[in-house]
Amino acid sequence: MASNFKLLVKGAKQVVLVCKNGEKFLTKEGMQNLAVIENGSVVIGHDGQIKAVGSADSIESRFRDAVFDKVIDATGMCVLPGLIDAHTHPVWAGDRVNEFAMKLAGATYMEVHEAGGGIHFTVKHTRAAPPETLLEGLKGRLERMLRAGTTLVECKSGYGLDLDTELKMLSVIDAAQRSMPIGISSTYCGAHAVPRGKTMEEATEDILSVQLPAIQKQITEGSLQVDNIDVFCEKGVFDLNSTCLILQAGKDMGLNINFHGDELHPMNSAQLGAKLAALAISHLEEVTDEGIAAMAAAKTSAILLPTTAYILRLPCPRARDMLDAGVIVSLGSDFNPNAYCCSMPMVMHLACVTLKMSMPEALAAATINAAYALNRSHSHGSLEPSKQGDLLIIHAPRWEHLIYQFGSHQELIRFVIIKGTIVYENDKVLDL
Repeated sequence: MASNFKLLVKGAKQVVLVCKNGEKFLTKEGMQNLAVIENGSVVIGHDGQIKAVGSADSIESRFRDAVFDKVIDATGMCVLPGLIDAHTHPVWAGDRVNEFAMKLAGATYMEVHEAGGGIHFTVKHTRAAPPETLLEGLKGRLERMLRAGTTLVECKSGYGLDLDTELKMLSVIDAAQRSMPIGISSTYCGAHAVPRGKTMEEATEDILSVQLPAIQKQITEGSLQVDNIDVFCEKGVFDLNSTCLILQAGKDMGLNINFHGDELHPMNSAQLGAKLAALAISHLEEVTDEGIAAMAAAKTSAILLPTTAYILRLPCPRARDMLDAGVIVSLGSDFNPNAYCCSMPMVMHLACVTLKMSMPEALAAATINAAYALNRSHSHGSLEPSKQGDLLIIHAPRWEHLIYQFGSHQELIRFVIIKGTIVYENDKVLDL
């Protein structure tokens, strides 16, 4: 085949496709039996898409006469799809490290919240911060994520709670999307908390009558891109009725429903999400059996966040029950000032240890299923022809080392590649 291509990754010990038949998500046995090629190669074109993936011999034969801008010899290494972080809050100002000490001393999430910390502390500082400061902070956090293997990340607003700050945050997310290689799915989360001085009913009305119409106007004008809508459906925050009104309004605007539910109390959020055909619901530490069944039937993804339960010492979400019921389980870091973790390899490790997931299940949840939760599984989440050429190459003979070596991704990840371009090259990898 005499042609020009952007990148050849050749002779990898393992190439983990995850899927090979165009699946949009995996459940049950499918999550246990990932597609893996031993001694494989990958070809990426100048359009940033995967052109071929297969055994090293077959790729060498098929592309014998091809010219490549870049060739990576992956002998002894493993190739995996770029990791996808399905839930983050990365745009904020202010430092909440002191709250970690409070939590270690026994304070609950809501007690920190009521003491003037938590979301409202961050709202105060984020409202005061200029966009340039927020963008600088966001870009640094996204770079950390990218170095840990994340190539697509969901980014929420939600530390404004008023129109001006929410628009400022969404614009900052937009600016990062234009200036950085990492892929971003943008989420409006104006219903992250009830602003001080307002009732839940007043906050709901402000979102419905003021914030959403203004966001819709900017989307229509092409000055803003927003993909998803989120609400914190929780006792003392937004109840089921307010959550339903806000999510439906967002859906009517064309936004994907992807919201916080059943985290601290069983709110029947899962059943609501299924009824609204939500793409995904996050947290679910307190989900009921009925909620699990409803999500499985509606093909609503469960975005599980093991860092949150770990840091807040909450009961872990019932991952095994969800997996056994056929729920589309995905993973996110829940990166925020309350849970400072940028590393999806660490999230996958915690999912295996605390949520009792297997390593193949965790990888599927952080790739194809996380892509599904962000409505991107047609283009992301697996190494298949015509999908975006996002991948990472690790300095290890088996892919499982990325999960097994807790906290060692800095010594493992050799390359991070987005659209066939090396965006992070690490020459500090160490042998096992």
